[in-house]
Amino acid sequence: MGIEVGGLLGLIWLIIVIWAIVKVAKSTAGGLAKVLWILVLLFFPLVGLIVWFLFGPKG
Repeated sequence: MGIEVGGLLGLIWLIIVIWAIVKVAKSTAGGLAKVLWILVLLFFPLVGLIVWFLFGPKG
């Protein structure tokens, strides 16, 4: 049962990170800011997601 729960949580986490990347790509931020946010989300998923929720581009 542990493998199924871990796989499900990993899938949910992946969906959240992809959602954040799409939100960054659709935001009104400048091109360089978008690229930097996406790189942070890809290379540091946990910390990047928390920082993006707090300080990321709105809208």
